[in-house]
Amino acid sequence: MLYPLLSTNPIPLFLSHQTPFKHLTPTPGRGVFATSHIPAKTIIDVCPVLVLGLEENVKHIEHTSLYHYTYNWPTTVPTGQPRTTQAVIFGLGSMFNHSTQNQNIVWERDTRLQIITYRALRDIEAGEELCISYGSHLTFVEADTSAVAAVEEDDGIEQLNQIHID
Repeated sequence: MLYPLLSTNPIPLFLSHQTPFKHLTPTPGRGVFATSHIPAKTIIDVCPVLVLGLEENVKHIEHTSLYHYTYNWPTTVPTGQPRTTQAVIFGLGSMFNHSTQNQNIVWERDTRLQIITYRALRDIEAGEELCISYGSHLTFVEADTSAVAAVEEDDGIEQLNQIHID
């Protein structure tokens, strides 16, 4: 069987159909905007992921524009050592823009099921862009850097530990 984990553990896909979204920004680019009120803690999307092999990532993906849409993903090499590779996120997950100041979406990675669940961090009003934090290792200049002190954490864990959802 090609995917034995999936045959015994189906991936719970979910999209809040009561909450329509606009996917294109008013300026060139992409983003996700609420078209109606979204209450805090609402599940926005549950996205399946495609985990890339370490070698595949370094030899191919890092040299393409797709690399800018991938997430760091923990993996273990055959010797048992932990490593970080990249994962392609399907659904809305790769469309959320980054903001440190205006983050209103949090995400939780499930490495066993290979999914990411996105939830509203707070109440979100119609017209607001849905933004997540990409962590402290950005490959671009952050738009709201001037207003926020740079995070000095090596892996962003401290920043994630400060986000709590009941």
